[in-house]
Amino acid sequence: MMESLYKIDISVKTEYIEYQSVPSEDRFVFSYTVNITNAGKIPAKLISRHWVITDANGKIEEVKGLGVIGEQPRLLMGESFEYSSGTIINTPVGTMHGKYSMIADNGYEFDAQIPLFSLNIPKILN
Repeated sequence: MMESLYKIDISVKTEYIEYQSVPSEDRFVFSYTVNITNAGKIPAKLISRHWVITDANGKIEEVKGLGVIGEQPRLLMGESFEYSSGTIINTPVGTMHGKYSMIADNGYEFDAQIPLFSLNIPKILN
């Protein structure tokens, strides 16, 4: 029963930002657009984020903070929120995953898992 009350669907699209990247200096810039949908049965607010960013050398960077892009969106049932942000890694390939800490209107706190996704420059992975 808890599962259907509190369900957040998350999808991510990534893009390599070539004009901001400097491969000769191990600087690879990526943007990501996240779509967050409340698929549950109760409104919920995004309180904070926790990202785990890993490059191809195994270097891990963790990013934690309140909200996303300065906002703490409250999502009604079926409502979505989309935002774009970016990251810089030292290799042409990497991954990101994490979680959003949420609080439902009834006070219940839960995590919405952000599934693992790839950061890679075009044509590097065939």
